[in-house]
Amino acid sequence: MSQPVLDRNSVVPLYYQIRQFLLDQIRSEGLKPGEAVPSEQVISAQFGVSRMTVRQALKSLADLGVLYSQRGKGTFVAANKLEKSFKQVLSFTEEMAARGARPSSKVLRFVVEGADEQVATALRIQPGEPVVSLRRLRLADTEPMGIEWSRIPQALCPDLLTAFQPKGSLYQLLGQRYGIKVAVTDEVAEAGVANAEQSRLLTIPKRSPVLFFSRTSYVESGKPVEFVTSVYRGDRYKIVNRVITKR
Repeated sequence: MSQPVLDRNSVVPLYYQIRQFLLDQIRSEGLKPGEAVPSEQVISAQFGVSRMTVRQALKSLADLGVLYSQRGKGTFVAANKLEKSFKQVLSFTEEMAARGARPSSKVLRFVVEGADEQVATALRIQPGEPVVSLRRLRLADTEPMGIEWSRIPQALCPDLLTAFQPKGSLYQLLGQRYGIKVAVTDEVAEAGVANAEQSRLLTIPKRSPVLFFSRTSYVESGKPVEFVTSVYRGDRYKIVNRVITKR
């Protein structure tokens, strides 16, 4: 970074001046996406301020989604946020491939279990009916991006537990093996904060901003075939809905 200069006579707080300096560095690509930001100790020495002041500046930028922290590794410049569009029905694998990222998954739970009330209502089945429950940590270029929990009626894919390979695309297998091709989805997005488990899995600070999604997928006939609840990092995702007006 270039040599910083603070105006100690200004009414603008010192932490905010540091915040703006770092933000200017990021916008001018003096600090590039994915690059580590100097440590609190280094920045405090450069500016001649306390580490508490530096911490406040870094937290402010993290709250904006400009920086993100990885436990035990440091603070980094966030890449441009990935767009989550409701206009397309794409799997995570397809979304990441379209953006030039290498998708991967870590299976957290993969079992057959009875549907609870929420799942049964979404899938139009009776509570307790068996569903294939697949919960995965989704990664792009080894960076945790989100946690997805998919529930599919077992009657539609009886041998899915043995047929599905975690490194593959679930939607691709559903189409090729079982003839299940998602045509329409109903999706709801909500803003929230990460709980302890989500923070640990996504390697983000506790109560970091996240996006919660619930999605029901249907085949062309209108029959629901999948119910998904997921949580994605708020510092890496934004929701986009482009509307084309007719004149």
